[in-house]
Amino acid sequence: MKRQLTPAVAALGLAIAAASVTTAASAETVLRASHQFPGGQGDVRDEMVQMMARHVEEADVGLKIEVYPGQSLFKAREQWGALTRGRLDITSLPLDYASGRHPEFSATLMPGLVRNHDHARRLNDSEYMEMIKAVILDGGARVLADAWLSGGFASSERCVTSPDTVEGQNFRAAGPAFEQMLEAAGASIASMPSSEVYTAMQTGVLDAANTSSMSFISFRLYEQVDCLTEPGDFALWFMYEPILISEQVWQGLDESQQAALMEAGQAAEDFFAAEAAAIDQQMVEVYEENGVEVVRMSEEDYNAWLEIARETSYRNFAENVPNGQAIIDAALAVE
Repeated sequence: MKRQLTPAVAALGLAIAAASVTTAASAETVLRASHQFPGGQGDVRDEMVQMMARHVEEADVGLKIEVYPGQSLFKAREQWGALTRGRLDITSLPLDYASGRHPEFSATLMPGLVRNHDHARRLNDSEYMEMIKAVILDGGARVLADAWLSGGFASSERCVTSPDTVEGQNFRAAGPAFEQMLEAAGASIASMPSSEVYTAMQTGVLDAANTSSMSFISFRLYEQVDCLTEPGDFALWFMYEPILISEQVWQGLDESQQAALMEAGQAAEDFFAAEAAAIDQQMVEVYEENGVEVVRMSEEDYNAWLEIARETSYRNFAENVPNGQAIIDAALAVE
């Protein structure tokens, strides 16, 4: 005789079935990606992360990336620590922001070390970057995509060209190497992420700043400055801003998920490489359209800055950073 289930047992069976469905549905691994840059406004760094999210979803490997732009999850200076402790999964990070923890990272924002976008791409496959990436991995993160952004200077006081033009200006310099060089030229230094520069200029804390061409656009700094120094033929400012994943998180993924992330990272890197040079021209056009004077450094200006940098930034890095001279030599060896 077929036994009838009591209402209680039937309800229990339904609950178990529902739990099984929920467990299956929640089997998808969700990674949180945080960065400081504006979302949905054409910032190439945000677009790289969004592209990776789409690529991973299309790969159908039980993996999803949720993107939190504009410091909505972690503040700019908090991202490295959160990443390496496994509290954050993925970030697009100006690596020099973490140079307080790993001074070797200052070599990724060293005046004049990167000459142009083609040179930056050659550096990606060099011994120099192998050394930097070894420090990244030892610190608890892994590179998914390389990105080098060129940049320039902007001021509400006077155009920045030769070293004497920064004297007396309150300057945001992005990292220790540029801070040392600018301070030696007579500037006063205020340290902050690029996401805070607009407010600092608006309130008079800053007179001038250097940052990437993309940040000059996406953070609307043209509303606060009178003169922009574009990268031109003598780009003193290049910064490494990779997409990173927590090594702790990486080790928890299966091989298909890791492969999907690496493929997504390569696609994002290729996209950035195609866009990089055009960003500089876009910056110039945006600033001119908004009535900002745009100038370039001459070769004489550039060499004068390099002379100061060698006596300050380069020397301090070589003397005070583990393996510092070897890192600089490896970078300079790349033609």
